[in-house]
Amino acid sequence: MAERLEADIVVIGAGIAGAGAAADLARDFRVLVVEREERPGHHSTGRSAAIFIQNYGNAVIRALNRASAPLFENPDRALFPYPLLSPRGWLSVADAGGLDHHAALMAESEDLREISAEEAVAIVPILRKEAIAVAAYEPDARDIDVAALHQGWLKAAKAAGARLVTGNDVFSGEHVDGQWILETRDCRIKAPVVINAAGAWADHVAKSLGVSPIGLQPLRRSMAVLPGPEGLDFRQWPLFADAQETWYAKPDGGRLFVSPADEDPVEPHDAFADDMVLAEGLYRFEQAVTMPVTHVERSWAGLRTFAPDRTPVAGFDAAAPGFFWLAGQGGYGIQTSPALSRLAGQLIRRASLPADMQAIVPALSPDRFRL
Repeated sequence: MAERLEADIVVIGAGIAGAGAAADLARDFRVLVVEREERPGHHSTGRSAAIFIQNYGNAVIRALNRASAPLFENPDRALFPYPLLSPRGWLSVADAGGLDHHAALMAESEDLREISAEEAVAIVPILRKEAIAVAAYEPDARDIDVAALHQGWLKAAKAAGARLVTGNDVFSGEHVDGQWILETRDCRIKAPVVINAAGAWADHVAKSLGVSPIGLQPLRRSMAVLPGPEGLDFRQWPLFADAQETWYAKPDGGRLFVSPADEDPVEPHDAFADDMVLAEGLYRFEQAVTMPVTHVERSWAGLRTFAPDRTPVAGFDAAAPGFFWLAGQGGYGIQTSPALSRLAGQLIRRASLPADMQAIVPALSPDRFRL
């Protein structure tokens, strides 16, 4: 017989979005987190080599970046005993074909310094100087300890009384007399508020509950792990990338992570790298560097899920009482998660927000897709 559970809020999905929202809300509500996998963060969260880049994303995302920075820089030591950020830097390079992309980046960015090709090569010596028409450098970009952030929020949620149920997919549900009734393999759950933080599966979850989808699209992003360049201490190099986003590379320990920056539309699934896509991306990378790619030690892929306008979705669905969307974070989900978790919590509480966050609420609302 299915276990009968009741809560004030049910969070569907225990990745970075669901964990952050649960940690924020469990202080004031009975929170139940339902995760389809046996292990939280199995898909996008657990496969993210995230970096905090203030200038990454559109205007709404950059506002979320700014609002997220204080938690990363001054975390609660009870939850995050070690720093969540470590120095990295971000170097953007462009050839003659990428001049427009570079100009757009410089026009939208803060504290991004234009540098010469000689300076770029001094920072990352394997770059081909002749292939660089323009370059820019953000020294303040920092690596994020994704696992520590995710585990800290799960710890905070559990300490405040939240319950986590894993290995249970929400396969149906309905709204009856002010309550959502959800069915999973092992549970029948009743709660007035549902937070849809199901990542790549968010539209599928909505449809299973009779809520209209909003057009979320999972996109595959692949990564190759290469041996580092011989004879060079590359561990402190910045993330370096093509301004047109056709490849990027990042040191990680004694290896070099290289991505083709692919965004192939796919259905939600346990993603894996496509060999041809990886090979094409590594070829583009080779054209920009002096380092030959002779061996791929391993590879993986994850899903980055975007709304049609590539801006996250956070807010109650006007057509579905008590149904709150927290999805579509795309490639910005880790670095914006502190701000989005707090924003979601305040919107669910019907509480006030700082002026800068209140200003972007309409841009995040799911109702922008219902017009």
